[in-house]
Amino acid sequence: MLVRPNEYVPIARLLTFLEHGERMANECARAQAALAPDTPSRRFLLSQARQEAMHAVVFQGAIAWLAPKHLGDAPFLPALEAYRNILNDALARQDLLETILAEQVILEGLGEAILTRIEEGLVKRAAPFGRLRRILLQQEEAHHGFGRRMLERAMADGRIDVEILNRRAQDYLALTDQMVLTLSDLFEAIAEDPAAWAQDVRKFLPEWLGDARAAC
Repeated sequence: MLVRPNEYVPIARLLTFLEHGERMANECARAQAALAPDTPSRRFLLSQARQEAMHAVVFQGAIAWLAPKHLGDAPFLPALEAYRNILNDALARQDLLETILAEQVILEGLGEAILTRIEEGLVKRAAPFGRLRRILLQQEEAHHGFGRRMLERAMADGRIDVEILNRRAQDYLALTDQMVLTLSDLFEAIAEDPAAWAQDVRKFLPEWLGDARAAC
């Protein structure tokens, strides 16, 4: 494996961010399943919750292998915890559509962008477990796609409109921007272009969130 010793800790810290995000996604998907309007959505969300829990275990194992002394060391997580707080507020209000926006669309989009960029770096470094990494990325893509489709159906049915979604997205996107700033430093530490991955983050968001993205 061509990961250099000085890259172990930055990669482990990137994976720590993802591990915490997966644990939050697991909790959120389980709560969303109880609010789901139909059986197929409920089943998908319960399946997502199981997959997110598995992802967190995989990331934790990778962190323990790369940098065991830094297991649980995540000083860059305040923005993620603030994100959890406003997401939990939406869950407490049983606002399923806002939680879909926050979790499956915005947070999963961020996670997908990070995983995609990390995957490109690991391929260059001939890292092992390529098939497992691809499965994780495919599952994240499925979660993100589910959220986009659910919100687009809600807009088509008149249950919510794009202006409301853009307004609600602003606080979440402001926090993801804070995450991007810190994570960019970690990408730079492993000789990956932070500007390239920061641009990738926006590519994974739907075009109808353009107003909210411009506001941040």
